[in-house]
Amino acid sequence: MPNSSFDRRQFLYTTAGALAARPASPAPSSRPPNVILMVCDDLGYGDTAPYGGPIPTPNLTRMASQGVHCTNYCTAGPVCSASRAGYMTGRYGQRMGVLDVFFPHASSGMDLSETTMADMLKAKGYRTKCVGKWHLGDAPQYLPTSRGFDEYFGIPYSVDMTPRVLLHNTQVIEQEAPLDTLTQRYTQEAVKFIEESKDSPFFLYLPHSMPHIPQGASDRFRGKSQQGLYGDVVQEIDWSVGEVLAALKRQGVDSNTLVMFSSDHGPWYQGSPGRLRGRKGSTYEGGMRVAFYARMPGRIPAGRVLDGLMSSMDIMPTVAGLCGAALPSKPLDGVDAWPFLTGHTPALERDGVLYFMSKNLQCIRHGRWKLRAAQFNTPVYYPPPAAGRLNIALSHPELYDLETDADESYDVAPEHPEIVRDLLDRLEHLVATFPDSIQQAWTETKARHDAETRTAAPPRLG
Repeated sequence: MPNSSFDRRQFLYTTAGALAARPASPAPSSRPPNVILMVCDDLGYGDTAPYGGPIPTPNLTRMASQGVHCTNYCTAGPVCSASRAGYMTGRYGQRMGVLDVFFPHASSGMDLSETTMADMLKAKGYRTKCVGKWHLGDAPQYLPTSRGFDEYFGIPYSVDMTPRVLLHNTQVIEQEAPLDTLTQRYTQEAVKFIEESKDSPFFLYLPHSMPHIPQGASDRFRGKSQQGLYGDVVQEIDWSVGEVLAALKRQGVDSNTLVMFSSDHGPWYQGSPGRLRGRKGSTYEGGMRVAFYARMPGRIPAGRVLDGLMSSMDIMPTVAGLCGAALPSKPLDGVDAWPFLTGHTPALERDGVLYFMSKNLQCIRHGRWKLRAAQFNTPVYYPPPAAGRLNIALSHPELYDLETDADESYDVAPEHPEIVRDLLDRLEHLVATFPDSIQQAWTETKARHDAETRTAAPPRLG
């Protein structure tokens, strides 16, 4: 086990040296690289075959063998809209008022002052298209065509929300989109965009609506997986990955395209978080940690498994560096992960990754260590008590070594008080950079600790 003694000054000195020494992202060639980001809805960490899942996923298995997959990749939030804001902006949703989930006909959406990855790449001359679930506001000014995308085709929120409209750009083309053919239609739109964009750099964002409930699979895949409808849906998504990769080869752009595949957060009622504790809506690893694959032949080494901590908020700065695009003016929470993906460094240096549920801060991760500083007084999907659901600071924060304890079963805080102190310092430093409303929520959480948990922490739920 590495030396667990932390000296803050030494850490900062070491970090600065590592950042200065690490190789820069490759300079763009005369033809900037294409970017494809595929994100599932509610796909579990343990669902796909390279992560030990029982569902045959041959195309993702091939993608892993031709690129990398990460064992410690976490999203910006354990629910849909907050997570997607992190993917699109490289920033926590809590910085822009995206705390939970947007519903149909919402009066708000992701703050219009935010720069999306599509905005960034469109300014660089990229063609851009979003195919699938958006979920960052469904009013025209919040839809993809107002957020840097040339074209949009999809359902603007979750498939369990009504009306389940299918949009082309901002126009409703179907009042009730059928589920059984949805993945097929998304894939057709994605392949068509690749074919039409072969002569210019392009960014394709393909956020699948599945396997969120209610699920639907085409006749070709229904019953195929031997793992029920959920398994059939995952197999059809895997087929979609294969179709996208095949289209890149046909158009001769395979080696110049960064392809990434992941999920917005952990599984809901079905699906597997693997050995991880918790599910969607929780800040246990099963809610926050998801599968992540990245492939770019000749640029990303083949067949490697990456164990360092990476965040979905790292995608934005990584793509900016790879494509030679200008970063947004607002500070990012992500870091450029290209040296990590290409094997030049085993880990990414950062102060830590925070785990929020809505406005409530609960955990911080740094490397192998995770500190749980607060938790709800009831499970997320249980009816809240009469006084409401409360985020309560733990009298004795819990420390987990995720390298040896993936399911967060063994609190080792008493053995490592110096790590607990260091992580609490990091947490306080980071939360001080958030809007006043988030800082106030954290202050209120700590006050509940003082008032309600002087002698004992609330029971561990989830």
